[in-house]
Amino acid sequence: MGLFERLMHIDRRIIFLCIALAVLIPFIFPLRLPTYVTRRVKDVYDRIETLTPDDPPVLISIDYDPAAMPELQPMTLAVLRHCFSKDLKVITMTLHQAGPGLALDATSEAAEEYGKVNGIDYVFLGFKPAIAMVIDQMGQDIHRAFPEDYFGTPLSEIPMIADIHTYDDISLIVTFAASAITEAWVAYANGPYQEPVAAGCTAVSATDYYPFLQTGQLFGLIGGLKGAAEYEYLIGVPGRAIIGMDAQSIAHLIIIVFVIIGNVAFFVQRRGAAGGGRRG
Repeated sequence: MGLFERLMHIDRRIIFLCIALAVLIPFIFPLRLPTYVTRRVKDVYDRIETLTPDDPPVLISIDYDPAAMPELQPMTLAVLRHCFSKDLKVITMTLHQAGPGLALDATSEAAEEYGKVNGIDYVFLGFKPAIAMVIDQMGQDIHRAFPEDYFGTPLSEIPMIADIHTYDDISLIVTFAASAITEAWVAYANGPYQEPVAAGCTAVSATDYYPFLQTGQLFGLIGGLKGAAEYEYLIGVPGRAIIGMDAQSIAHLIIIVFVIIGNVAFFVQRRGAAGGGRRG
């Protein structure tokens, strides 16, 4: 059996093993491959980068469920880390009924990394139903929309948010969602109140929000794990997104190599068979 014939009959278990190693190795030994940063992600980074500790807080709405967590949690953590690294005040919340646990985990994880204190450096408002009504009411009075935080403390008793009442007291909003909640923020916060809004979304839904970028209703967009990896690259803190993209990149490269090998072997074999037929 010649070389190309052997290549045509590679045991599929060898291919599966190569793919498994390609996925596992970056998690054990991070490669940190170079990342191209898109403008829409850079716009989110640049806007937050211009803020100072004396500016009003950043409002981050963590509006997704566990199904979207692999893509959206890394970008949420990246933006939280960016804010906390600059000593910005942060308000987090969720409008998704399955979001409180994920929102609390992300907020607490990033806050702990930077030594931030609840009630002084950040506030977690928790969950409220009736998405559109909550967003609109926050534009009139945040304390009416959320009389107390997630832990039951009245907002009037929390130093960081006691004097924060409307979107005029908020620097900008970033919403992370895998649903139409993003559109609600655009319609009810950016529309009537002209509050700057950026979004993070799953890769498959990113193109749905490009029109909002073109009209200026969104000032930036972080799309999928790739977008999250770009943001991690910008803040200089490699996390789950960069590792995940490394694994995807290597796995895709190996698949491409096997496809090329299979095609080359097939055409060489076919040419050899055709040549043998002519000699006969």
